[in-house]
Amino acid sequence: MKQVAVILSGSGVFDGAELHEAVLTLLAIEQEGASYQCFAPDVNQLHVVNHLTGEVSEGEARNVLVESARIARGDIKPVTECDVTAFDTLILPGGFGAAKNLCTFAVDGENCTFFEEVLTVCKAFAQAKKPAAYACIAPALAAKVYGNKTKLTIGNDEATAGGLNALGATHVECPVDEVVVDNDAKLVTTPAYMLAQSISEANASITKMVKTVLAMK
Repeated sequence: MKQVAVILSGSGVFDGAELHEAVLTLLAIEQEGASYQCFAPDVNQLHVVNHLTGEVSEGEARNVLVESARIARGDIKPVTECDVTAFDTLILPGGFGAAKNLCTFAVDGENCTFFEEVLTVCKAFAQAKKPAAYACIAPALAAKVYGNKTKLTIGNDEATAGGLNALGATHVECPVDEVVVDNDAKLVTTPAYMLAQSISEANASITKMVKTVLAMK
């Protein structure tokens, strides 16, 4: 049974992990006969967004690990405890948390900074030549991790694609129900809710990503 490390970035599309993407990822992993362990950084979110109004909740603070535990039903560990030797594959669902709490791409674009504890884990998988998959906006991290013109996708948004190219990647346009594979890097990316207009479309995206990455040797 393959073991998959899943890094979450909070709970909620606007300030954390995209809930549909996260749950669909965990479901797809299990349906493919693999097992997963969730991780998240033990830090405060960039900010808290009221998901009913879309407004930032001034003065409110939430912890990324604590919020991610909601998705993992409490079975989650700090990302510092992710030992690459214990896993076959790494997967990062999207949501603005990936670009706000794991790095600052949502705010700073190509000039963004990266949360070092997450970057260290992602680089460890890359250096060990273990397959990894990044969904939605999470390929912003992959662009930094892999560089070297590695092929990846966020769909077809030109401005976002330009930012990923500036970080050293090569963006490839991709429809919602497909994936982009860089076999040399053992990297799989998919647009998910960067393009998806429904949970069914997101499911097609996420399921193909998980199937593809778990089929890699």
